[in-house]
Amino acid sequence: MDSKAFVKELQASNDKILERLRSPVDILSGPEAQMSIPNLLKIAMKNEIEATELAALWMPTTTNVEVKMAFARQVGDEAKHYRLIEERLHQLGESLEGFNPLKSGYTQLFKFLSMLRDMVDRVASAQFTREAIALIKNEQFIALCEAKGDLETARLYRDIIQPDEKFHHELGRRLLEKYAITDEQQANARLTVRQTLDLADELQGTAFRELGIHHAPGC
Repeated sequence: MDSKAFVKELQASNDKILERLRSPVDILSGPEAQMSIPNLLKIAMKNEIEATELAALWMPTTTNVEVKMAFARQVGDEAKHYRLIEERLHQLGESLEGFNPLKSGYTQLFKFLSMLRDMVDRVASAQFTREAIALIKNEQFIALCEAKGDLETARLYRDIIQPDEKFHHELGRRLLEKYAITDEQQANARLTVRQTLDLADELQGTAFRELGIHHAPGC
């Protein structure tokens, strides 16, 4: 299949599955402590540090310089997001002394993605798909912040973090159109993307069932 047609097909398939990641629950429901903006931002910090580490992990084993630099750009952006969220938490009066977002370990999604070796699989699963998930979850989080009256946190996500995540997703699209050229690459990418979406769905479902958490930003 032509690579542009493949990416268009992959996008359409992703869009159908991504609909199930949109939380059906009332935006302000859930345990107050768990659904507080500071608590959700701490979850976001874990997502950001995992995204930073993943792209950094892939850089040394990616020989294609264009893709290597795409991962480098993502490392910088995700690390920036982490610091901005950290700063916002301080503004909200939160002490992060002793806080380690990775204290409970890495997510199953991170573990799965970190094992990928093929360049096209990496781009398809992380930049193209994981960032698309982040765009949806951040959009929901912005709505939650606005409903709770935290317009500054909403602005941070709407004006700074979301544009970066959209850039990563669109960059992933361009790279797939350029490099996902064989039937084997496309078949492998479809499988990897589906596994990525299934793991993201599982993580969200677990957070809701066990902790009552929904509308958390990032992925």
